[in-house]
Amino acid sequence: MFWGLANGQVESQYEFEHILRDIQTLNEWAMEGRLESTAISVHAFAYVADKYALLRHGGSFGWNYGPMIVCEKGFSKEELKSTVIAIPGKLTSAFLELNLWWKENFGDAELKFEVVPFDQIIPAIQEGKYQAGLIIHEGQLTFERDGLHLIADLGVWWKNKTGLPLPLGVNVVRKDLGSEIVADVSRCMRESITAGLSNRKQALDYALQFARGMDPATSDEFVGMYVNERTLDMGDEGIDAIKLLLKEGAKAGLVPEVAVEVVD
Repeated sequence: MFWGLANGQVESQYEFEHILRDIQTLNEWAMEGRLESTAISVHAFAYVADKYALLRHGGSFGWNYGPMIVCEKGFSKEELKSTVIAIPGKLTSAFLELNLWWKENFGDAELKFEVVPFDQIIPAIQEGKYQAGLIIHEGQLTFERDGLHLIADLGVWWKNKTGLPLPLGVNVVRKDLGSEIVADVSRCMRESITAGLSNRKQALDYALQFARGMDPATSDEFVGMYVNERTLDMGDEGIDAIKLLLKEGAKAGLVPEVAVEVVD
């Protein structure tokens, strides 16, 4: 998404500094309003809508795929009720979706969890520190080769339930920059995504330096899942999905009620 900005494909009067952090850190920073523009979880947006404007582009959605609940082999869905689940962060969209899935499947049974950095969840299960985990990012493509068993794909669950894509990440811009700057930052982001989709090989080569050891084929598959035409414009379907997820979350008492305002 950001290859275009990083390689001078986008004209702007602003200088963009690229800061790479895991999504949980970016969510926490957004609560503080630390960055002018950032990727955050849809879950976290419920807490920062007063500070940040939500953009139509830069979103990540799962279409019949998404975060997964995985476990040791031989572990059953019912056994989840008595185990601690490793999660990648309390503000991640995956955790909000896990809570909604849990209520639908287990009612008022307590969800026991511990926060573990997302890239350490699979190794922690393999080492026996946890019996189950909620995985995001490339773990969705590698968990089987790592010897783990799938309990539920939350993207499949959400599509069966709503017929909509599963909202995960979004791009936001701080409102206090003013409407003119917000609009220009939005333009820059959109043009960068367009450049990346139009120059896929170069953009992927750029992204591979941040790929946490993923091989090019896995990286290409992963990018195709989450950077696509819906990333360029989430459309009414994407906006409806975000509104529904946050509405369901508020109804379950998991997030505050929030008006979802999208700018372009």
